Formats: sequence, structure tokens, C-alpha cells
Amino acid sequence: MSPLTTTGSAPIVQIRQQWIPDLRLGLQNLLTHRLRSLLTMLGMIFGVAAVVTMLSIGAGARQRVMAFIEQMGVRNLIVEAKESTDFQAHQKIRKISPGLTFQDYRVIRDNVSDIAASTPRKRFVPTKTIPKPQQELPTIYGVNPTYTTIAALHVMEGRFFNQEDEDRAAPLCVLGAGAKSSLFGVSNPVGQHVKLDEQWFRVIGVVGPQLTSQTDIAGVPSQDLNNIIYVPLNSALFRLQNTYSFFRDEIDGVYLNLRDPDAIVRASQVVRALLDASHHGAGDFSIIVPAELLAEQRRTERLFNAVMVAIASISLLVGGIGIMNIMLASILERTREIGLRRAVGARHSDIVRQFVVEATMISFVGGTFGIVFGFGMSRLIAWLAGWSTIVTATSILLAFLVSISVGLIFGIYPAVKAARLDPVEAIRYE
Repeated sequence: MSPLTTTGSAPIVQIRQQWIPDLRLGLQNLLTHRLRSLLTMLGMIFGVAAVVTMLSIGAGARQRVMAFIEQMGVRNLIVEAKESTDFQAHQKIRKISPGLTFQDYRVIRDNVSDIAASTPRKRFVPTKTIPKPQQELPTIYGVNPTYTTIAALHVMEGRFFNQEDEDRAAPLCVLGAGAKSSLFGVSNPVGQHVKLDEQWFRVIGVVGPQLTSQTDIAGVPSQDLNNIIYVPLNSALFRLQNTYSFFRDEIDGVYLNLRDPDAIVRASQVVRALLDASHHGAGDFSIIVPAELLAEQRRTERLFNAVMVAIASISLLVGGIGIMNIMLASILERTREIGLRRAVGARHSDIVRQFVVEATMISFVGGTFGIVFGFGMSRLIAWLAGWSTIVTATSILLAFLVSISVGLIFGIYPAVKAARLDPVEAIRYE
């Protein structure tokens, strides 16, 4: 063997000779005092489990929201009318603003460049339907055929209505996945008829399921996007009305799809200026820019992660204090052992390493059990509450590294205190 090889392997051999006996001794001490070791680990177990569980719940909720916002389309711009069914509030608004109108839609089309697709929307909620729905009454969307491109709808059965159907206000409809299940169950609805209040519509298609937000998101009202019936816009205008039609705007929404996603913010500013001018500053509309919502949600995600980790780290801090207390108690119990080791030539660094290794092993084993427990808790919560939980590798690695660091930090003080014991006094300690 060459001198270079011998010199290179010497540090490895030295490290092995120093650490393996300490690891073996630390494991032996943990097994000797099983109950005490388990109780010491509980703080680390619950702390790591809290970190993993809380981050998994947060990650699941955020992924659902992010997917919903992305589904809205990062190249889309949405105008929502703020309608009121209160007569006095309606009259007050109408004195200064005509509400959202087709004229607004035409002005927006003429002044916003780079529009790939657009459609007005007329929303309508029937008072009754035939067949009778098994769930809530569906919402009717009167839109142009271009809505399929804007909303990225996937027709699963049949077809969507075309421009010819729109021009002649044909009594045709396309069902959302939830509306189809509620009205027709598992049977094929294509070719059958649905009565919406007093008007019959023939079902020509069914669109695939969409993600739905359970809560309002920055001006986006919560609504089951699967429990929708799509009809041609002219059909909604000419065939459907109820007692609240007087309080409604001419149209209640406008969807714009732009070719250039970088032009979304400027387009939203133009649309806001146009509507403020035509509505005389009534504030009876809102503008939703999914791209901005997505960026804001990502900023919120980073803040949420930091807060969740900070809260869950309190449990790890308590676990670290528990490790330090047990290690201090262990020093009192093993004072004679420390004195004997020092008497036969053990250095300060050997004693420090021995107790740091034991503290780190406690946090290591506790962190491992905590990850398993946290994974199980996240799955249990998902099953019981019906939430979406996602255990990420990042959350596991973060919790594990923090637990090891806590054991290492809180094990240093007891280790240094043990190394500073006077060997003569330690041997004579009773």
C-alpha cells in the first residue's frame, strides 16, 4: 500500500474509531432506559408530526386553490357585475349607472387589443327543473360558443352549441358534470330534454368535471362549477326570465381571453377605466385577473409556510428542552462513569461527543417516529374531514433536519457540563 493511500485512509479510520463506540454506547443507554427515552422522545415525535401534518394540510389546500386559479386561465380577464336584488339599492345604483351592458362589451372589444376570444355571460337560476334535481338547482350560463376556449371546457359526450345555434337562439343546452349526475344520474342525457322553468331545452352534450373553490377567493364568488347548464346567450336572453330579471344587469359577466399573457395587467387597467367612465364611478362591477391572483397566492404560500413552520417549531422547542433536562439528569446518574472515563485518559472532546451523540440519537429516533406519525395523521385527517392533504418531501426533510438540529443544540450544554466535571470529585460522587 502506498504512503498516499495510507495517509488518505487514516482520518476515516480515526473517525470510525471515535464515533462507532459512542454510537454503540448511546444506543445501549437508550435501550437500557426505554421508558425514559420514549418519554424524552415524545416532544420530538409530536413536534415533527405537527410540522409534517400542518404543512401537508396547507399544501393540499393551496394546491387546490392554485389549480382552481390556473383553471380560470392565466390569459383570461373576467368582469363580474355586482348585482343587488334589493329594490332601493337597485334604484340608487340605476340613477348613476346602467349596469353592465352589451354596449360595455362592444366598447371593451373595440379598445382592448390582442383579444383571442371573448363572450358576454347571462346567468340565470331557475325556480324549478324537470327532471327534478337530486341536489341543488343548477345555475344556467348563457354564453357564446367561444366560452369553451376561454374556460378550457372538455366536452365528454355529444357536442357544444355552435354559432348557428347561437344566432337562432336554439333551445339547446350542455350539462356540467354535476348537473348531469343530479338530473339524469348514470344514464346518458344526450338527446333528452330538460325543462327550465317553462322552457324545454334539448341536451346536446356534457362537459367534463371542473375544480371548484369552496370559499370566495379575492373577489371570485364560490360556486359549484360542475352544477351548471350552458345555453346559447340569445336563448338565455329571449327564453328565460323570472321575477328578479328586472333587478339584473343586461349582462352579468364578460370573459376576455388574450393572446399575450404579459398584456393582461394593462388590459385590466383599460377595462377598468372604460367601465368607470360609462358607469360614472358607481363601482357596480369587479375585475378578476387570474394571473394576478396566482402570483398573490404564491406569495401567500411562502408566508403561510413560514408561519406554519414557526408555530409547529414551538413543539420541537419544547422537545429540545425535554432532551436537555433528561441529559442533565443523566449526567448526575453517570457522574462516576464520567469520572472513570476521564481517569483512564478520555479527553474533554470524548465526553462532549458521547453526550452529544446520545442527544442527537434521541432526536433522530424521535424525528423518524414523528415523520411516520405525521404521515399517518395527515392521511387520517384527509379521510375524516374529506380534505386534500399532501405530504411533500420538503416538509419531511425540513421537519427531520430541524429535529436533529434541536437535539444537537440542546445536547451541547449538558455535554459540555459533563466534560467539565473534575475526575477526582466525579469518582468519589455517591
